[in-house]
Amino acid sequence: MSEESARLDAGALRRQILARTRSVVVKVGSAVLTSDTGLDPQIVGRLVDQIAALHDKGLEVVLVSSGAVAAGRMRIRQSVQNAESIDFAELPSRQAASSIGQSRLMHEYDEAFGRFGKTVAQILLTREDLRSRARFRNARNTIRRLLDWGVIPIVNENDTVAVAELKFGDNDTLASLIVDLVGADLFVNLTSADGVFDKNPDKNPNACCVPMIEDIESLDIEGMCDGKTSVGSGGMYSKLRAARRAAQLGVPTLIVSGKGQLALTRIFAGETLGTLVLPCGRLVSHRKFWLAYHDEPAGTVSVDAGAAKALRENGKSLLPAGIRKVEGRFERGALVRIVDHEGRHVGVGLSNYSGDELSRIQGRKSAELAEVLGSAPSPEAVHRDNLLLDAAL
Repeated sequence: MSEESARLDAGALRRQILARTRSVVVKVGSAVLTSDTGLDPQIVGRLVDQIAALHDKGLEVVLVSSGAVAAGRMRIRQSVQNAESIDFAELPSRQAASSIGQSRLMHEYDEAFGRFGKTVAQILLTREDLRSRARFRNARNTIRRLLDWGVIPIVNENDTVAVAELKFGDNDTLASLIVDLVGADLFVNLTSADGVFDKNPDKNPNACCVPMIEDIESLDIEGMCDGKTSVGSGGMYSKLRAARRAAQLGVPTLIVSGKGQLALTRIFAGETLGTLVLPCGRLVSHRKFWLAYHDEPAGTVSVDAGAAKALRENGKSLLPAGIRKVEGRFERGALVRIVDHEGRHVGVGLSNYSGDELSRIQGRKSAELAEVLGSAPSPEAVHRDNLLLDAAL
């Protein structure tokens, strides 16, 4: 396909996707919202102008916004003595900056949306809020009610209280989970880059922006992305990983520069900006999506070549006989990462046994499990119903 044909096809697909979009998650990063001095109210205002216009057209919009830590740092430098000596890479300092900046960020949004008579709501989440099925449902029901009322939810990670094991890591990850939570039709990721490039543009002057990614599952994301922005925590790697998760739900993603003028307005007017990531051909159920992505794997299970093939090609469960090594301390029901004998990622799943039990029964046939453990609740180490292959971790 020629470059011109690719642009035409991408443009036609975008128009089809945008025509049927009724609910959109928009994620905006710190690198878009901030300048050298911190949070930039003019940039916030321009973003709000565009979201308000989409909202006026009847679209449901959920905004996932970074910027609290950057806003807090700005205020601290204005008001705290010896602020230049503060190490904001240290977790307590980042959390303290977030606690200051979050209210300032929401104030900017509240004032800006208020110009259009729009009401906004603040939603602060940790991984624990989505890891628990009951709290997941509560979050979903709350956001659903807000959307029914015509309110624009503004979501951010609750940095002030989140400990390392409960953090999403970046708002790209959080946004991909919000796409599932609200059942969005489209995910728009506003970033500091013009889109996805075939090579790192910081190191390769001849790098080209890719207008469309048709099969993100086959894309070598790590090979394409080897850097992060200086302000945010994600970089293009996390944006493509988030896009791959959305694609597994059947939701397309637009990765577009938020630095340019009126990017949201222009893409909804049909301009071919940035990169369109198409949905996967094989979709993941909402249950398996939640199972795989709302918790961090507690351990790693290495399997032999036969077991890896049975999982990948035949849709089988993982049996103890195929396990060669178990790493990590975890209890029954924990999420574990499964890798093949060469260390390549196979998938994630819920373990029917603890890490200690798996170590004792690895390589054993199912008929031998009760003899080794005294009782065997399941012949499978990980049942296929609780397993997601090629998870975008």
